[in-house]
Amino acid sequence: MPVRKLSPRDQTLIASGDTPLLEIYDALPPGLYPPFPPVELPGGLNGLLVRGGFGQNFFFAGEILGVTFQAPSGRIVRAGGQVVKNVQGYDLTRLFIGSFGHLGEAQEVTLRLRPGLSARHVARPGSLAEVKEIRARFVWEAEGQLHLMHFGHAREVDTMLGGFGGQDVTAPADLRPLFPVGMNPGDDGQVRDLRFGWVNAAARPEMPTLFGKVAAAL
Repeated sequence: MPVRKLSPRDQTLIASGDTPLLEIYDALPPGLYPPFPPVELPGGLNGLLVRGGFGQNFFFAGEILGVTFQAPSGRIVRAGGQVVKNVQGYDLTRLFIGSFGHLGEAQEVTLRLRPGLSARHVARPGSLAEVKEIRARFVWEAEGQLHLMHFGHAREVDTMLGGFGGQDVTAPADLRPLFPVGMNPGDDGQVRDLRFGWVNAAARPEMPTLFGKVAAAL
């Protein structure tokens, strides 16, 4: 089973790297949220980690307590664990987050869960050209409809989306069809979050020299 262990008391969840994101939502009890919005993205949980998260304005790597990954050499590397203060030596968990696959692929991931959050998805006719002043976690355009989604505390969600108008969307948001080749950062992406746009592209960012030395040592 992709979701391997759920501990509501400890507010942690362990899942395989290939777990679809919405499957994690389905496994959670009411009141607990993972550190990403209820949306499906390419590559499942591993894809989310190697891209450095999606749609957040907080430090995403701090929500990943541990990751077991297979390095390009074939070596299995276990970083972090199931508690917050578990780092001795190099913090490979945070190096893995946002590595765009240069350090390998996640086999197992431990997520920190948060209580008391909310998510809302609304849509109305429009285009991305009009979203410069909108501060929702992420926005996208599909079939002439402008979609906004925000997640966080309920009052914050209502504030961010209150002036947008449109209709609430209750169906799960699957953005994978927008990225048939791959999901990578870009200036004019068809999906935008609070950091940058996301484009359909297979290329990944160039690896810095020092980062390359770490990857070669694994």
